[in-house]
Amino acid sequence: MASAKFWCLTVTRKLFCLLRFKHALQACLLTTALQAYAGGLESLELFLKTAHSGRAIFSQVVTPPVKAGQTARSKKSSGVFVFIRPTRFRFDYQKPYPLTLVADGTMLWWYDVDLAQVTARSQAQALSSSPAALIATASDLASLQKEFHLQEQSEADGLQWVQATPKIRESSVQSVRIGLRVEGGVSNLEKLDILDAMGQRSVISFEYFDANPKNLSPSQFVFVPPKGVDVVRP
Repeated sequence: MASAKFWCLTVTRKLFCLLRFKHALQACLLTTALQAYAGGLESLELFLKTAHSGRAIFSQVVTPPVKAGQTARSKKSSGVFVFIRPTRFRFDYQKPYPLTLVADGTMLWWYDVDLAQVTARSQAQALSSSPAALIATASDLASLQKEFHLQEQSEADGLQWVQATPKIRESSVQSVRIGLRVEGGVSNLEKLDILDAMGQRSVISFEYFDANPKNLSPSQFVFVPPKGVDVVRP
């Protein structure tokens, strides 16, 4: 009798473990399926709503338009990008030479160290239809759609893509393609492919993206022009 009870208990435990494994497998497959079928707009919405702040290493390749008979010559740069929605972001270019672009919530500052020059502009006017609005200042798709036409594109290179076209004709940007990678229910920014009004293409790749880092504060976006530099306010 004791051996029969032990056998029943063992079988029951195995069945219970199998059921738990089955449910876990189904949940995993469902998550994978949802990620596979999530479109670019859904991925962008997820990124905007969950990444309230962020930090990443970036690399940028800028290629000017090529004339007949010429060879394209690209320029490469890299640095660190940080942001806090909805009004602050910072690009610190480290290579090949130092440059700083800071939005402090009121002003947009561009500091060229080699030229010893700072350009200051109203942030509201400068950013309304800029690529920065797509990734660092907008909080949802509705706010983006006030400034951009958003079009979902086919998945490529393992990324979900959305193309954003400014609604205002006077914009300095023709279009921006946003590439996002969705893993584990998290949507992270990985690519920005920007075509400006002059036909110049800039591709910015983001690595080691850290969403909502704890050690990021508004004080890191305060910019004070260094002494002795020229400050231009166009």
